[in-house]
Amino acid sequence: MGTVIHLDTNILVDIVTAHSPQVATLRNWLAEGRVLTASAVAWSEFLNGPHSHGQKAAVRNVLAGGIRPFDEDQAEIASRLFHITGRRRGSHADCMIAAAALAKREVVATRNIKDFQRFVPHGLMLEAIATVD
Repeated sequence: MGTVIHLDTNILVDIVTAHSPQVATLRNWLAEGRVLTASAVAWSEFLNGPHSHGQKAAVRNVLAGGIRPFDEDQAEIASRLFHITGRRRGSHADCMIAAAALAKREVVATRNIKDFQRFVPHGLMLEAIATVD
């Protein structure tokens, strides 16, 4: 299996957003043999948004690494990240997504660079996807 990349929720949304420039990056990764996955936390956030059954299926098909369950070890890591990064209101889901990748020593891909960068000193490998303004 190639390098595994955990997709943040915003990247899952980009997959079904018409003309999203981030899709080109995803295609390149797939061509390089990278395996895309998402934590159950990111998947749940994605499912909260408006999307069709076809869009849901399309995103699911891109996730060759599957949707990874969130387990007890990841919960411990997420809690630690939450505490050591200042217990920021509204940041717990990001802590959980980061913990899922940290537990497997895998990369998180996101456009939400500001919120995930604080986890890098604690071991998170981050693949920032630039936004086009």
